[in-house]
Amino acid sequence: MYHCAIKEIVTKVEILNVELKTKSNRSPIEIIKSRIKDSESIIGKLIRKGFEVNLDSMIELEDIAGVRIICSFLDDIYEVANMIMKQDDITVVRVKDYIKEPKESGYRSLHIIIEIPVFFSDKKQPLKVEVQIRTIAMDFWASLEHQLRYKRNYGNENALEDSLRECADVISDTDRKMQEIKRKIDEI
Repeated sequence: MYHCAIKEIVTKVEILNVELKTKSNRSPIEIIKSRIKDSESIIGKLIRKGFEVNLDSMIELEDIAGVRIICSFLDDIYEVANMIMKQDDITVVRVKDYIKEPKESGYRSLHIIIEIPVFFSDKKQPLKVEVQIRTIAMDFWASLEHQLRYKRNYGNENALEDSLRECADVISDTDRKMQEIKRKIDEI
C-alpha cells in the first residue's frame, strides 16, 4: 500500500517538475527520492508509541512512506511545498518547519505529513506520507550527520554534537547567501 502512496506523490512532484521546466526553463526541484521504513523500524516505533504490533496499527504511523524533495534554494522549498499542499486530493496533517526552527542538532528541513487517497481494486485507502523538502546543502549535512552519529558509540558526545551543529550553521549561512545571490541575479 505504501509503495503505491509514494508513487502517487512522486508522480505529482514529477508533473510539477515538468510543468515548471516548461513554463520558466527552471524547476526548483533538483532530486526526488523515496523510501519505505523497514519492518524492524516500524515494529520498534509501534512499540515505542504504545501501539499493538499489527497491520491496523501501522496506519497510525505518519512516516512509513517518505518522499524527499531536494531543491537548490531556500525559496524553492516553500514554493514546492505550497504547490503540493494546494492539490485538492491531498490533506495536510501536519507541517514541521525545521528550517525556521532547527532541531537542537542543527538539522534543517521542511516536513509535511500529508494524507493521500490511494485507489485499489476494492477500496480507496487514505495513507499518510512524510514529505521532506530541503536544499542540496541541507541534504548533504543530514546524510553525513546520519552516517557519523547513528549506531556508533563515541566517547565525547558533546564535542561531536557541537561540531555537527557548527557545520549545520555554516551550511545554513551558505544557503542564505546563495539565495541572496539568486535574488540579485533575478533582479538584473
